[in-house]
Order: sequence, then C-alpha cells, then structure tokens
Amino acid sequence: MGRHTKDSVEVGRAERIAAASDGLAADGQPPPSTGAHPAAPPPPAAYTGEGGPPPQAPHTGARHEHRWLVLGVIALAQLMVVLDATIVNIALPSAQQDLGFSDGNRQWIVTAYALAFGSLLLLGGRIADLVGRKVVFLIGLVGFAVASAIGGAAPNFEVLVTARALQGVFGALLAPAALSLLTTTFTDPKERAKAFGIYGAVAGTGGAVGLLLGGILTEYLDWRWCLYVNLLFAALAFLGALRLLHPGAPSDRPKLDIPGTVLVSAGLFCIVYGFSNAETHAWSSPKTWGFLVVGGVLLIAFAWWQTRAKHPLLPLRVVLDRDRGASYLAMFISGAGMFGVFLFLTYYLQQILHYTPVKTGLAFLPMVFAMIVSSVVAQNKLVPRLGAKPIVPLGMGLGAAGLAWMTALDATSGYAGHVLPPLLVMGVGMGLIFAPAMSMATAGVAAHDAGVASAMVNTSQQVGGSIGTALLNTLATSAATSYLVGRQPTPGARVQAQLQSYSTAYWWSAAFFALGLVVSVILYRKGPPRQAVGPTEGPVHM
Repeated sequence: MGRHTKDSVEVGRAERIAAASDGLAADGQPPPSTGAHPAAPPPPAAYTGEGGPPPQAPHTGARHEHRWLVLGVIALAQLMVVLDATIVNIALPSAQQDLGFSDGNRQWIVTAYALAFGSLLLLGGRIADLVGRKVVFLIGLVGFAVASAIGGAAPNFEVLVTARALQGVFGALLAPAALSLLTTTFTDPKERAKAFGIYGAVAGTGGAVGLLLGGILTEYLDWRWCLYVNLLFAALAFLGALRLLHPGAPSDRPKLDIPGTVLVSAGLFCIVYGFSNAETHAWSSPKTWGFLVVGGVLLIAFAWWQTRAKHPLLPLRVVLDRDRGASYLAMFISGAGMFGVFLFLTYYLQQILHYTPVKTGLAFLPMVFAMIVSSVVAQNKLVPRLGAKPIVPLGMGLGAAGLAWMTALDATSGYAGHVLPPLLVMGVGMGLIFAPAMSMATAGVAAHDAGVASAMVNTSQQVGGSIGTALLNTLATSAATSYLVGRQPTPGARVQAQLQSYSTAYWWSAAFFALGLVVSVILYRKGPPRQAVGPTEGPVHM
C-alpha cells in the first residue's frame, strides 16, 4: 500500500512509482514522452486524459490499479439497497402473522422506508460531496446493517417500522455515495461504459434477486432473515471499502444549502406520503391530495430558491444539461413502469398460477440474465457508437411491447409459452434503459457535484416508483371492482376480476414506457456521448 501515499518524494522517484503502477515503465526507464526534464507533466500512464493535477499523479496510478475491485464493492452495496424493497415485501405476510399487526398498518413497513429514503436522497448526496464519499459510504453501510439487525430482532410492530425508517435514512446516504464513487473512479470512456453496464445491471435486477432471495429465506428459514441477510452484504462491502477506497474530502467542497435542503426534503416527503396514502385511501382524501399539493408547492419553491441561492443544493447546471435531464426523466418513468412487472406479475404468478415464493423468484431469473447481457452490450458496444438517443428509446419501446404482451396472460397460460417471452423482452428493454441512463446522468459532472447528481438518479427512480405504485394500484383496484358490477362474486368471476386488474396495470405501465420513448427521443442529443475533459477531474474515491 506504500505506493498509494501522497508523501512528498523527489520528483524522479515519484515519476518511477507512477509509471510502474501503470505498467508503462517495466524496463525501469522513464517514459519517452517526459523528455529529459523531471518536472514534466504526469507520464503517459494517464492515457485517459482525465488524471488529477500533477501532485496527485501517483494517486491516480493507484486508483487505476484497484478500480475493478472498487466496482465490486460498490455493486454489492447497491444490490443490498435495491433488493431490500422486494425482499421485505416477500417477508411481510409472515412478519404480520408473527407480530400481529393489522392489514391497515402493514403498508407502513414499506412506507416508512420509502418516506425516509425518498425525502433524504438529495441531502445524502450533498453530504457525500461535503464530508467525503468514503466516510459517507462507510457510515451508510454500518447504519443500514444496524437498522437491519434491529428490524430482524423486532419484538413488535413499532420497532420494525422504526428500523425500516432508519434503513431509509442510511440508504439515502449509501446509494448516492455509491454512484458518485463509481462516477469519480471510472473516467476513461471505455472503462466507464463497462463499469456502468455492470452497475446498471445490478441496479435493474436487484428487485428480481430480492424476490428469489426473499422467497428462499422465508420458505426455508424465517422472515427475520430477510433483514439479517443485509448484515452479510454490509460486512463484505465495508471490509472492501475500508481497504480499497482512499480517505479524504473534496478539496473544493461546496457549502450546504440549508433552506434548499429543508424545502426539497419536506416536498419529497409530502409527495411520497401522498402517493403512498393513495394506495389505502381515496384520492379525494385530504391526506392524499393535501400532501400532494403541499409537496408540489414546496418543490416549486425549491426550484425557485435554487436560482437564487449562492450555494444551491441542486445546481441548475446539473439538471439542465439535455442528456442529463433526459436520463433523470428516463429513470423516473421507468421506475413507475417497472412496478407493472415486479408487483402485478408477482401477484399473477402466486395467486393465479399458484407459484410458491421461491418458484416466483426463479421465474424472474431469465429476465435478470437478459437485463445483464443487454446492459453490458448497450454500454460497451452500442452507446459509444450510436449515443443514447436510439438506445434508451429502443429500451422504452421494448418495455412497452413486453407489458402489452403480458395483457394476454390468463388463468390457463403456461410459463414457457406465455410468461417467459414477454419477460425476456422486458429484460432486454430494461438493460437498454438503466445502464445508459445512469451513465449519462452522471457523465461530465464536476467532482464536487457528483454526489448530488448521483442522488438525483436515485430520487427520480424512487419518486417514480412511488407514483407508479399508487396509480397502478388504484387503476387495478377500480378495474377489478368495475368487472364485478352486475356479476355474481363466484370464484371464477373473482379470478377474472383479478386478471382484469392485472391487464389494466400492464396497459398503463406500457403507456408509461411509451411516454418515456417520446421523451427520450426528443431530449437526448444525437451521436456518441461527448467526452468531457475538465469537469470530471479531481480527487477520486473520496
């Protein structure tokens, strides 16, 4: 680890260390391009053109040496955060039976997490920019693990809800820190494409992995292990981060925008709560529309304040870039539409085809594999040549087609001939959306804005998911109720009502993706991504 230090040494020795770290001076001779003067700029090892200032040349070399191990640590942490949502959903019925809470209170196990996570993401991203990404990443891991342990050992409903809220708080620190670490670690365009392909696949498939893992743990162990399992993920990620990530805080750290933080956190809280409340109460309820109106007003006030603040929480330069704005909208829309797959297809497989939780999780695996393959291919082959403009809209179109295909599912459908084909189409489509959108959403962002730019990715997806869940649940319930009007509530009629509700949800989810197709075609620039030089320069692994 000696060559990772920044201690001042004679220039010639620092040059040899940097060259050896990058494997470009194996013969012990100085790189030809440096000439005879030892005070020349960093050697050709910085082939990306993205290296830091001259004093940090040895640091850059060390960074490159461990970048793929760092990616593994980041991906593991992201997987833990993403799969937690669906793994807890699988555990809910067993937890309710064990702790004895009512159906009305059951939603709070999910809502408590969503409220804390969704409302604090932007703050969490900015804290990573202020304090340092390594510190915030480690704190997020430890806090998430402790909250998971408390939830797993919960003796009653109140403790479980509190633990879920704490998971949301520390998840709001962890998720943007992880993505901003990825952004600042991989600056070479080819390596960045590969890294975001892997990261996007993990982020997109985590929900399906959670279904499978939750089914296995609930069926063969106990629902509490759906929370305890996070301790293993967190421990592995913590040990890796502690050894691999470089400590420190950004040299040009921004100041915290306190009024902006209060406005956006309160606004997002109201929006998420309003849509979560709509799942169990009427849209006409003051608790639903009242919170939505207040949330909308607060977010408008936040946007206005960002144009006036000296140190804005979310600088307009981050969101007004066309490619970046298109990516945030793509994550928002796909986050809403994805629930048409994970939520209602899960209901269909378990309630209509009578799959066990484990079998349900296994049924999603082909979609996971398709998403991984398409993510890697999109980021490494397609986007560098064609740009995001044709790729993300194609993914949106495939998502819409797959969901429209699912509307044909009925009580006699089989897996191989009817469920699997649209799942594969969906998997390919999601891979074409998530990895390119996440990469473009953080490309070219200055190091001191990487945390908040990353947080916007998570916020877009989280708020989109909350809106999608509320709208699709409402529309599906209305469709089922309308179908039963004038009919005898026989078992056969109830099954058809369920199928009608699922079909309605699929159609509306398909409409979300169709909207995403139009938006992404309009907003994304033509051609391959522009390689930004300068804004992404700066300390890494912070």
